[in-house]
Order: sequence, then structure tokens, then C-alpha cells
Amino acid sequence: MLASTIARRSAATVTSNAVRSLSVWSNVPAGPPDAILGVTEAFKADKDPRKINLGVGAYRDDAGKPYVLKSVEKAEQRIAGSNPDKEYLPITGLADFTKNAAKLAYGADSAPLQQGAVAVTQSISGTGALRIGGAFLGRHYPHAKVIYLPTPSWGNHTPIFRDSGLEVRQYRYFDKKTVGLDIEGLKADLRAAPEQSIVLLHACAHNPTGVDPTHEQWKEISDIVKERKLFPFFDMAYQGFATGNIANDAFAVRHFVSQGHQVALAQSFAKNMGLYGERVGAFSITAKDPEEKARLDSQLKIIIRPMYSNPPVHGARIAAAILGDSALYKEWEGEVTTMANRIISMRETLYNLLTHELKTPGEWGHIKSQIGMFSFTGLTTPQTKALAEKAHVYMTADGRISMAGLNAGNIQHFAQSVHAAVKGDL
Repeated sequence: MLASTIARRSAATVTSNAVRSLSVWSNVPAGPPDAILGVTEAFKADKDPRKINLGVGAYRDDAGKPYVLKSVEKAEQRIAGSNPDKEYLPITGLADFTKNAAKLAYGADSAPLQQGAVAVTQSISGTGALRIGGAFLGRHYPHAKVIYLPTPSWGNHTPIFRDSGLEVRQYRYFDKKTVGLDIEGLKADLRAAPEQSIVLLHACAHNPTGVDPTHEQWKEISDIVKERKLFPFFDMAYQGFATGNIANDAFAVRHFVSQGHQVALAQSFAKNMGLYGERVGAFSITAKDPEEKARLDSQLKIIIRPMYSNPPVHGARIAAAILGDSALYKEWEGEVTTMANRIISMRETLYNLLTHELKTPGEWGHIKSQIGMFSFTGLTTPQTKALAEKAHVYMTADGRISMAGLNAGNIQHFAQSVHAAVKGDL
């Protein structure tokens, strides 16, 4: 009997130890790798000196190096000279920044701004602005919690809005046959959307296609959104970066507001100020009047407080210094134009290499007609794979490239590699 008791206790101990050896997280599956970060990791592991990374959405100068704007350097010097403290910001951020960010987006003559009817908060760059907006709409938008995204859209849009409790649907945007805008499909899908749905609109430099509506097309879209009582949510991550003109790139937002739409807006200062790691952004909503704006402000604070409490201060001080000083602002505008023009020149050069010098099969006019940092090349997934493996050229599998990654030193290799891939010679 003693032996059997010992045996039972021993078996129980083994079972107990086996249970203890299982981690609490044993059933957590591995998630898929991030498409963009995976490209960068493969690029870093490549030892070939000809390698090119066209996956990352960050500006590079003509030497392929990260670029810190001179206006940013001067702003930082001023800030350092003022011996600033490191105290917490208010929940909605630095007031000098949010005031000037809203002015940059909506324009100084914007009626809601002049009436004190824009609720605005600093955010953790554009991603944070979208997340705050998604949470606000999920909590307070009084109609169907459905948001329509363009096909395709930035890869993070869908998870941001799903995690915000919104149902994500699609509207047609990119036409693979023309490598341009499917304006008729877009209009048809918006007309078919249930009334009061939310629609996400890329204000300029559409990511990932680089295809934007014309001003006349934006006016048509505005009319349909008004007719269907849709709620427009703009994502403006590239103001100034698309055409080099701050006001021109804000046309869609300003036109919608001028037509009486109430809008939500996510802004990022990562690209146009090169403040990638500083995570500077803003989220805003236009209100009916100052009283409604005050109520919106209060609810934005309630969303942000348990999320991250309050935003970081340094990048906001930089942006506020530039936007609030006429000399720094003028210098910054010039730098934005220079960056945009360098990308435009890379488009022109690439088009000429493929079309005239190499006579690459296909039509490559979309390289010039697309706008902003990104271009949908039309390359297939097998071709992008061959380019990475054989030519050491890295991009996303759908053929999207960051034009900022091209420069005088690597564009010839890229064009020749694309030519070989298209012809099936890689």
C-alpha cells in the first residue's frame, strides 16, 4: 500500500511538473512578418555593394543618406538655447504646435478656424492621429460604424480601424490596366455605399500608388460624399511632398471644408519635416461652433488619457518653431520643394531610361504621372522576387517603390535591372 501511494504521488508530481513547464503563452501563434520591415531586413542582410532599398518610405538625399532639414537644425538650436524644461505636455499636446498644424492644413482663411470650431490634438505622428480618430468615431459617430478604404491603401489602415471597432470595407481606386485612377469605379462605389458611412481619403500623394485625383475629380468626389451624406476622414501624411506646394497639396481638405463638409483629419510631419523618429502628428475634427468644439475636445482627452496620457514634447517644439516663425517657415517651404523636386526628377530620369534608352517593353508613362514618394511600377510579384534575388533590388511584392530611394548613383542599375526583369532575363 505504501508503494502504491508513493507511485501515485510520483505520477502526480510528474504531471504537475509537466503542467508547470507549459508557458502561459504556449497557444499564442506567430504573427506574419511586416511586409515593409521584411524588405528592410532582407536588404540589410545583403552584402552586395549594388543593393538598393526601395521599400522604406523615408526621404534620402542624392547620396542615398538620411537628410536632416536645415530648418529643423536651426529650430533645434533655438530650442536648446532657450534651456527648455522637460515637463509633461497637456493631454492634447503643445498648443503652439496644434494651432499652427491646423492652420497649415485648413488654411489661414478657413471658416472653422476663424470661428474657433476646430478640435485638434497632438498625436504620435500620423499613425497615432488615425488611431485617435478611429477610436473617436468608434465611440461617438452616431451612424453605422463602417469605414470605406481605397483599394489599395496604406497597409496599416485596415488594422488601425479594425482595432478601433470599425467595420472596414473597400472602394475601387487603382486601375491596374491603366496604372492610374479608377475614377468611375471610385464614384460608383461611393454612390453605392450606405448613407452616413465613413470614407477614408488620402489628401495627396496616395500611398501606395502615387495616383491622386485631379482638382476637378476631387470636386466630383466632394459632391458625391455630400449627396450620400458620407463622413470624410482625410489622411494627409505628405503635405508639400506631393507637388512641393503646401497649399496645392491641401486642396482636397480645403475644398471639402469650403463646401460645408464636417471632416476629420490626420496629419503627419514625418515626411515633410523629416521628423520620422520624433513622431509628430495631429488629429483634428471640424465642429459646428465653439461650444461643440469644446465638447469634442473633452472627449478626445478622455480617449487619449488612458491610451498614452500625453504626447512627447521635443518634436512638437521643433515643428512649432518652424511653423510659427516666418523666416524658418520660408526656409522649410524651400526645403520641402527641393525634396519634392528631387523625387520628380528621379521620375523623369527613370521614365527616360526605361522608355528611350533601354526601350523596356511596356508603357511607363505612369512613372511620371504618379505623384509623391511612392510609385506603383506595375511589376509583378515574380519580377520583384527576381529583382531582389538576382539584382539586389528590394521593394514590396506588389511592385511599389519609394522614389526617394533612387539617386544618381543607383538609378542606372535599377533601370537596367527592371528592364531585365520585364524581359525575363534575370
